[in-house]
Amino acid sequence: MRVRIADGAPHRNGDAGAQHMPGEKAWLVGEHRSNGERKYYLSNLPADTAIKDVASAIKARWIGQPERLQEAEEVTAFA
Repeated sequence: MRVRIADGAPHRNGDAGAQHMPGEKAWLVGEHRSNGERKYYLSNLPADTAIKDVASAIKARWIGQPERLQEAEEVTAFA
């Protein structure tokens, strides 16, 4: 699904303070896992990107994430 997230310029709204206006459209992807857990991802890939490619990009990013976190912890341990 394509959505507009409120990351645009702030707009003063009377006594309610400043609210961010809708920015550019982005992909909002939800995942319902077999254990009942739900995950949501936001992507700024172009609107004409096939949903299969959006899902592949999301999964590719998260597959490598644990290794990057471990490397960062190891670098921090030596600092």
